[in-house]
Amino acid sequence: MLPLKGITVVSLEQAVAAPYTTRQLADLGARVIKVERPGGDFARKYDETVHGMSSIFVWLNRSKESLTLDLKEPEGKRVLDKILSEADVFIQNLAPGAINRLGFNPEELKEKYPQLIICSISGYGSDGPYKDKKAYDLLIQCEAGLMSITGTEETPSRAGISIADIAAGMYAYTGILTALFARKETNKGAIIEISMLEALSEWMGYPLLYSKYGGSDPKRTGASHAAIYPYGPFKVKDEEQVFLAIQNEREWKQFCEELLKNPSLINDSRFNINSSRVQHKIALKEIIEDTFKSSSAKEIIAKLEESNIANAQLNTLKELIHHPQLKFRERWREIHSPGGVVKALIPPVTSKEFDIVMNPVPEAGEHTEAILKEFGFHQQLIEK
Repeated sequence: MLPLKGITVVSLEQAVAAPYTTRQLADLGARVIKVERPGGDFARKYDETVHGMSSIFVWLNRSKESLTLDLKEPEGKRVLDKILSEADVFIQNLAPGAINRLGFNPEELKEKYPQLIICSISGYGSDGPYKDKKAYDLLIQCEAGLMSITGTEETPSRAGISIADIAAGMYAYTGILTALFARKETNKGAIIEISMLEALSEWMGYPLLYSKYGGSDPKRTGASHAAIYPYGPFKVKDEEQVFLAIQNEREWKQFCEELLKNPSLINDSRFNINSSRVQHKIALKEIIEDTFKSSSAKEIIAKLEESNIANAQLNTLKELIHHPQLKFRERWREIHSPGGVVKALIPPVTSKEFDIVMNPVPEAGEHTEAILKEFGFHQQLIEK
């Protein structure tokens, strides 16, 4: 069973946020028509690492149909309008104001097609002083304060993935699913607006509250936690590192008794509650690393596992590819693409009750002729 079978999604999309939304809808069985400009989504050319294709594009665009339209031309607009008349969802993440300039204002579309769900993703929203400001993931990480608390004490750092785009894409996805659910009751579509700044600001909820009510921002602490300790990397024998996390006083007691072999630390006033451990973390780090220095990472991890203390190995991406847990749970599948067969992870939300779709990554404009014929356009327009 495919949960979104029969749902048609039309997307004027580029880069990451909207393509991430629509790929997830396609995963659940929706038909996704990706409308690309002549030359294709510019994300197709970010790199050439996957059989000559962009790694970002391959990740985000499986199971879609690619339709090339020049929306600066009347014929292109006519085609899009005809397809929208029969669609369930329209999503776009063009530059600020572009969708209105093309003649597809969301309010006007809603009046014309009352059952259509219209979703717009932008950097800052459709109004306010920043509404026309260009936005890319790095810039939103700056504006949302994420970089101010990420990195080392000396250097703020960008998160290693496009976290603002992904946050916006996730909220667009859940918003569209919500609107589809509501439409069953109301028989009406909806206008949905997602701002990258607002999406990432929601994910900043913990540090925002910490700052507003604590009087200061969480400090940048590298791979450690600003407000929980011990939580992060610790050196062991041969300059290797072990990552561990103590979240409560029960775990702290266990850690002192079974790993540090020093029960007196449990009630030491410097370390007996988490806030005190954070305040005296330099001294505590010395104690932990002095205990760990004669053991290898493998030995320490074994002891942590035996004591049921949360821990992790710092994996490279190559190690993640071969991760034993992913292998055991059969998370990898093969999909087809213009460059050849590609390995891809199946969607995180899986169930025995419904199927998933993992169809090929399309070439730019691969489905143009078939889609135009389906919607009744003459051969002359198709050839043009």
